[in-house]
Parts: sequence; C-alpha cells; structure tokens
Amino acid sequence: MSNYDLFEKFRQYMKLRNFSDHTIEIYTRYLSDCFSLTNTDPTHIDEDHIKKYLSHLQQKHVASSTLNTAYSALKLYFGQILRRKFFIHIPRSKRPKQIPSVLSKQEVIRLIAAANNPKHHTMISLLYGAGLRVSELVRLKMKHFDFDRNRIFIEQAKGKKDRYTLLPTTLRKILQKQNTLKKPNDYLFTNPTDYHLTTTTIQKIIKSAAEKADIKKHVHPHTLRHSFATHLLENGTDIRYIQELLGHTKIETTQIYTHVAIRDTSIESPLDAVL
Repeated sequence: MSNYDLFEKFRQYMKLRNFSDHTIEIYTRYLSDCFSLTNTDPTHIDEDHIKKYLSHLQQKHVASSTLNTAYSALKLYFGQILRRKFFIHIPRSKRPKQIPSVLSKQEVIRLIAAANNPKHHTMISLLYGAGLRVSELVRLKMKHFDFDRNRIFIEQAKGKKDRYTLLPTTLRKILQKQNTLKKPNDYLFTNPTDYHLTTTTIQKIIKSAAEKADIKKHVHPHTLRHSFATHLLENGTDIRYIQELLGHTKIETTQIYTHVAIRDTSIESPLDAVL
C-alpha cells in the first residue's frame, strides 16, 4: 500500500470517528512530518523513529500540548491503521501547570474602547461578554442569536458539542440591527466575499487594540475568554454554571480559574499592615 493510500485510509478512519476537519488536518500534517524526518517506509517505522521525531519537535521548543497532539496523531495512526503496539513504551510529555493570564476589568474597558471600528468593538465585546473561543466567534451566524432569551447558541464547538452562552444586553441593539440586514444563515462577521473571517484576522485585531490601549500583558483572543470566566467567578457565579457557559467537559478544567480569581478584596498584604 502506497503512502498516499495510507494517508487516505487514516483520513477516512478519522472522518468515520467524527473528528473535526481541523483535527484531521493537524493529525495528517504531523504524520507527514514524521515520515519526512525519518525517511523510512511507514511499515518499518519503530519506537526509535517515533522518539527521534518527538525529540525533534521538543528541540524546536514547541509547547507540551503540541507535543502531545503529535503523539496522539502518531499513536492513532500506528495503533489503528497499522495495528502496531509499540507506543505503550513511549511516555507522553508532561504539561506544565500554568494559570491563565487574565485582564482586569479596567483593562477590558480600555481594550474595548481602543477599538474605534464598530465591527472590531463588537468582536472584542463578544469574545469577552460571551466567553467565546476565537473559532466560535468567526463562525457565528445570525440564526445563533436568541434575542428573546438573551442567549447565543454555539453550534458544534470544540469536541463536536453544542451549548448556550450569554448574549450581553449591551450588544443587543447592534446585533439586532445586523439581524435585519442579514439572512439567518449569514455569518455575523464576513470578508468581502461574504465568507467568515479567519482566526488570524481576529488575533491581529486584538493585538492592535491591546497596543493602542497600552496593555503590557500578552493579549490574545483566549485571554478574553479567561477573563470572562474569572470575572464571573469573582462576581459569585457558581462554577458549575461557568463550566456550562464555557463548554468544558470536566469541572477540573474550569477550576483553574479559582487560582486566578480574587474572591476577597479585603485581604491585604502584611507589609501594608506594618508600614
């Protein structure tokens, strides 16, 4: 069987497993990279070849999450397509325990204010006000807005899951205006060809606004999602409800924000008490 046939078999397997197009693309790319680096017939690749490829990625200083994604792609391919079992001897990369970077409420206000373009203003406001992933923002369609219930329907998000999140009342007017101008299946944010924007475009808009707002932290779209969750927690919102709004499968994923949220502002440093 040729490499092309093996790739097609892998893609077909992932489609039957209902993997997202993005995951299929990423997994296939890591597999192709591995084949190129090892320069070995796939049926002859062994544990040492895989370790060499993973070490190659590690030397490029990729994140642990990237390393583990490559690991998962290769394990799936060799385990399910070629029926090889050597992966049981290769440990996964240990992910460092990091707390998310969040903006203060004052920084959020400055960031939104820095977006002079109404379209950009709405993008940033939705990322923060609804706790959206950037991939969810770019795929929002007019039919996803429930103005009667002040909810946004997030269709087939990460993990092929649907959920509802909050529709900020401060955005109702501008979104309802768009609702009169667009059809239900139209994207909210479009390019000149009426297709949805890319996530890279949104990232550039956020970066530009952060620079204008003179925010020194590294700000990206997911920072606003982190800030949404943290500020809800600080306001006393039940963590289980936050989990539902974010679409987290495990409560442990949401609990990371308990390490960031300031729950009692009356606590002061002992230094302030002695000086």
